[in-house]
Amino acid sequence: MAYLSDIEIAQQCVPEPITTIAKRAHIDPEFLEPYGTYKAKVDLKYLKKSKPERGKLILVTATNPTPSGEGKTTNTIGLADGLRRIGKDVMVAMREPSLGPVFGVKGGAAGGGYAQVIPMEDINLHFTGDFHAIGAANNLLAAMIDNHIHQGNKLGIDVRKITWKRCVDMNDRQLRSIVDGLGGKGDGVPREDGFDITVASEIMAVLCLADSILDLKNRLARIIIGYTYDDRPVTAGDLHAQGAMCALLKDALKPNLVQTLEGTPAFVHGGPFANIAHGCNSVVASKMALRLCDYVVTEAGFGADLGAEKFLDIKCRMSGLIPDAVVIVATVRALKYHGGAEKSKLAEEDLVALEKGIPNLLRHVSNIRDVYRLPCVVAVNRFPTDTDREVDYIISRCRELGVNTILSTCWADGGRGSEELAREVVRLCEEGNSNFRFAYEDDLSIKEKIEAVVKKIYGGAEVQYYLQASREIEKLEKLGFRNCPVCMAKTQYSFSDDPKKLGAPEGFTVTVKDVRMSAGAGFVVVLTGDIMTMPGLPRIPAAENIDVDVNGRITGLFRKRI
Repeated sequence: MAYLSDIEIAQQCVPEPITTIAKRAHIDPEFLEPYGTYKAKVDLKYLKKSKPERGKLILVTATNPTPSGEGKTTNTIGLADGLRRIGKDVMVAMREPSLGPVFGVKGGAAGGGYAQVIPMEDINLHFTGDFHAIGAANNLLAAMIDNHIHQGNKLGIDVRKITWKRCVDMNDRQLRSIVDGLGGKGDGVPREDGFDITVASEIMAVLCLADSILDLKNRLARIIIGYTYDDRPVTAGDLHAQGAMCALLKDALKPNLVQTLEGTPAFVHGGPFANIAHGCNSVVASKMALRLCDYVVTEAGFGADLGAEKFLDIKCRMSGLIPDAVVIVATVRALKYHGGAEKSKLAEEDLVALEKGIPNLLRHVSNIRDVYRLPCVVAVNRFPTDTDREVDYIISRCRELGVNTILSTCWADGGRGSEELAREVVRLCEEGNSNFRFAYEDDLSIKEKIEAVVKKIYGGAEVQYYLQASREIEKLEKLGFRNCPVCMAKTQYSFSDDPKKLGAPEGFTVTVKDVRMSAGAGFVVVLTGDIMTMPGLPRIPAAENIDVDVNGRITGLFRKRI
């Protein structure tokens, strides 16, 4: 069967004017700042003048994905459309895509099939310029660091201990490690340097956790850029950089309003990576949405061991938000992959592989229900090749845990394919059985927090630390950062730090290679495995298939579903 590509579906849709969407979202015209006809920003003044938060918050997460992803964003959008179809006042709040994955592996990240946010070309490319502003603020700080050193280095910054990198929103492995300042005395001080991808910049995390301009400026001032010769931290505030950085970011802090294919209002704002940073959309977008409507559907990046853990242990801790229900997206093919089935045979019925792989889903369900004490439902993102026997097996195993399983066909059917899921989510919200707690408390040491995540969430047995990591943890605790949450940077493909350990491994050891303090964001980044903050392009990048015709019509942003 031939399918339209995602971009072809999106381009066939006739979007409604953004003023109509804003009215549907109960946004007064005085707070709307249109960017053309179909997208706009919403002034932060609305947060001061609006009513208190009134909506129910629904978090969408997933099992550990296969390399191709399993449709979590698609189901987030589909659920919002489904809720609207059954008469609920709803918004969806999502992250913005990074240009790196758009031109690298994914080809885009605005949902898929008949569950998308639009205008998808704008959202996947330059959108409203938020990422450009973040990159500019990041690189302004880098320039001010090197200028300070060039102009005499009054602060005594040790060039060997500068931790701040430049950034660009592109997968460019050539820039991971560089030497700059070459050419002569007037061209700066030669030193080792490097680039991160923009979504890995601490400024991205800061923007997504700040709840006001003042909070943003204070967080920017706290960013640690390096250390002096006597090992004292140097901050952006020491360089008097926070004011100019905040000036570059003031409009980027405002949430972006767009719509789904079915006209459901959507905030698409911020985009920190989930295997490097905390992987959630902005706090201001979430809070604003909760003041506008009765139900807000949001997502966290990658599997529940990464995105949901950080949403709950970092974003909720800092913002006071608490989900009323959680949706765990799973696919038959992903569970068979976790059970050892070959990629080329995932479309074939294989109950043996499914039985071996389903513990991955069951552990995620157990974590949400038993560790975080949140009500949840499993949404099976159904593919045409899934058999009834495979689906029935998943339903029966989840029922043993007391969790319902709902089939979702929103990729093919839009909101109509998520109506049953929407009704189950409403039921969970109305029952009010959320008894939320964190996976760890603030007063634990940094190592105790790391071990809590590894043992409670991942199912690991122990944590080993490189000497460098242990020394850095000791230094950070002496500097007063003991009470900060931890942001685990690890592979998204496994509960462990080894992407080859599929399913639900037990008894494994997680190795912490290094830790980095994100003082502006307010968390300690814990680096495990082979996590890089600057990805590279694959052998055949998605960029090779992206084109634009003489009329400006873009093609190739999304692959066809197989």
